[in-house]
Amino acid sequence: MHPALNIAIKAARRAGHIINRASNDLDLLKVTAKQPNDFVTEVDKAAEAAIIQTLQEAYPNYGILAEESGETAGKGDGEYQWIIDPLDGTTNFIHGMPQYAVSIALAKGGVVEQAVVFDPNRNELFTASKGGGAFLNERRIRVSRRTRLGESLIGTGFPYRMFDKIDLYLSIFKELAEKTAGQRRPGAASLDLAYVACGRYDGFWEFGLSPWDMAAGALLISEAGGLVSDLRGEASYLETGNLVAGTPKVFGPLLKIIQDKLPDSVRG
Repeated sequence: MHPALNIAIKAARRAGHIINRASNDLDLLKVTAKQPNDFVTEVDKAAEAAIIQTLQEAYPNYGILAEESGETAGKGDGEYQWIIDPLDGTTNFIHGMPQYAVSIALAKGGVVEQAVVFDPNRNELFTASKGGGAFLNERRIRVSRRTRLGESLIGTGFPYRMFDKIDLYLSIFKELAEKTAGQRRPGAASLDLAYVACGRYDGFWEFGLSPWDMAAGALLISEAGGLVSDLRGEASYLETGNLVAGTPKVFGPLLKIIQDKLPDSVRG
């Protein structure tokens, strides 16, 4: 296992311990609204601080892009950057709904090379190294073998901050409701992507994501034999925030249905 992946796992488990401990006392939780429907808790901040401390002790020269504290330059040349979401699914966490995760990725020159998504509720640790495959609790995982969109279970996420695209979302959702076995929207994109990687979903689509929502999960999928792209079918999803993923046979039909609904202003 790559040394950086080992450190990321250590950091994710430290954060998971903080999250699990806090989940027992949700009534005492201090919650702040960053903007409407976008919340941060002291747990997010404590988990992020624990992650950053763990990573910086081992790799002080690496830069950091983290949801709560923003972008931090390392002491090096900026080639390496950690991309961190200390608690993906904060709204679920606040409500006691056990669907949230810690997500940590390491990018070199903008290309993600190491990935960890840790679900502290189920003690499920998803990991991947570029070129080395994807794993769930150290067992190799692959995307599902489903080949037909009509038999596929698709994950998604609806807008919760920016509602200008809600009609577009609903039109895509409606067509996919008619052409798939079902859609799910649990509320933590990093876990949704991990579920594509291990075959629980056959595809996933969402717009307006942040890099820390998808950096680790996207590598999990590609290392598990799946496909990931932006709305053009290209690889700039970390920049655009728009992502479509799936098994090799489901990905194409899923992407086409979405593309056919898109106005030119949204493509990317």
